Amino acid sequence: MPDITHEEWLRRAESWKVSGAHHIDGADEPGNGATFTVVSPRDGRILAEVADGGTAEVDAAVAAARRAFDTGPWPRLAPAERGRVLLRIADLLEERRDELALTVSLEMGKPVTEAHAIELRAVIATFRWYGQLADKLTDESPHTPQDALALVTREATGVVGAVVPWNFPLTLAGWKVAPALAAGCTVVLKPSENSPLSALLLGRIATEAGLPPGALNVVAGNGPVAGRALGLHPDVDVLAFTGSTAVGRHFLHYSADSNIKRVWLELGGKSPNIILPDAPDLAKAAATAAWGIFFNQGEMCTAPSRLLVHSSVADQVTDAIVARADALRVGDPLDPATEMGALVSSEHLGRVLDHVGTGLAEGARLRAGGERTLTETGGSYLRPTVFDRVEPGMRLSREEIFGPVLSVLTFDDLDEAVALANATEYGLAAGLWTSDLSTAHRISRALKAGTVWVNCYEEGDLGVPFGGMKQSGNGRDKSVHALEKYTELKTTWIQL
Repeated sequence: MPDITHEEWLRRAESWKVSGAHHIDGADEPGNGATFTVVSPRDGRILAEVADGGTAEVDAAVAAARRAFDTGPWPRLAPAERGRVLLRIADLLEERRDELALTVSLEMGKPVTEAHAIELRAVIATFRWYGQLADKLTDESPHTPQDALALVTREATGVVGAVVPWNFPLTLAGWKVAPALAAGCTVVLKPSENSPLSALLLGRIATEAGLPPGALNVVAGNGPVAGRALGLHPDVDVLAFTGSTAVGRHFLHYSADSNIKRVWLELGGKSPNIILPDAPDLAKAAATAAWGIFFNQGEMCTAPSRLLVHSSVADQVTDAIVARADALRVGDPLDPATEMGALVSSEHLGRVLDHVGTGLAEGARLRAGGERTLTETGGSYLRPTVFDRVEPGMRLSREEIFGPVLSVLTFDDLDEAVALANATEYGLAAGLWTSDLSTAHRISRALKAGTVWVNCYEEGDLGVPFGGMKQSGNGRDKSVHALEKYTELKTTWIQL
């Protein structure tokens, strides 16, 4: 993280400006003239007027991606050449890291220090990882009778539609765009209307890095119009989506109503974090639980929003988390001293506060937060919030809040802990704290989650896959397995 002061970030914010035009076929396009307003949750000020893409803009972007795939150079380049372009994208992202971090912080409210050190580190690493992987993939030649030769090849699927949310606007875009490009696909990216500016910058940087026109197109617009047009488009071969379970269902319908395109979904979560009395370090477990729910303002699909703690240590752990919540510094995202920034919008803040009100009405005990703060700034700030005495049937325990709100439930034995952990429609992630190796293995196997962290949370690297079970979705981002979403297996049988 560069040594940039609060005053310097404020000065840069005053002169900051990003074009709101779409990026289609290697050039900026204003579209039909319609725009929407992007408001910073930091202080409520207008950041930019952004081109509001509709069916015509999506059609133009998909047509560019189709041409680039069917007749353009990208799928026909040697894999090593594609890899070099991805590595150049990573280099340019690094060169413009300060600008991109500031853009992310202004448009969605996370502390600029986290945008710089975590968000940008992740997206740069993603393009670099897939750039290095591009020429290292292999096909298969199964054993056959002596009079035949069989080849099993992985071929790029075609045009990929990628729809990504606002909470990690660059990281989650990179998780889809980089492996799709590495496989030889072309992409139409639709970012969230809350955070389109960083994704539009990504599109321009990719073109500057040498990505051929049409290989990556970025269309801004709202979900019910631009997202729907992408989901229904007959020339989109694959749709990759990260967002809510409700919208994920829409994309499945769009596929059925169009060309039966493959749809890969990474959806919501209500992740359990189980702390057993024999945790190797209860203080660390409590500190990590607090960090996990308050990091990124709790706006994470994997947030450990359900803390399941053994009754014998529940008071000790909960008190430590409450103390951390009370001490956490909520403030201006551009202040390096800030530990938690603003929620993405006033509308989202209202939804989170509605969950807080319901929790109180249902009888949960509010231990920390639960109210707005820094209202004089015009921003969307919420104090870190902790509820205990939460029961499994309460809304706090069942529904994804997507904010800095922790629900504490207690249990008395392992079977009860597993039952509580799995008592959700989601299955994205889970945490477990124990010193017993056998317990760690048994409980990890029993948890219905795509990722289980033992004695840690939110750890890992690009070598491991990420995705969910149940209504948290299908398919995997990250790792070699992500390429399975963007390739087709072809068998060629040659009679000798």
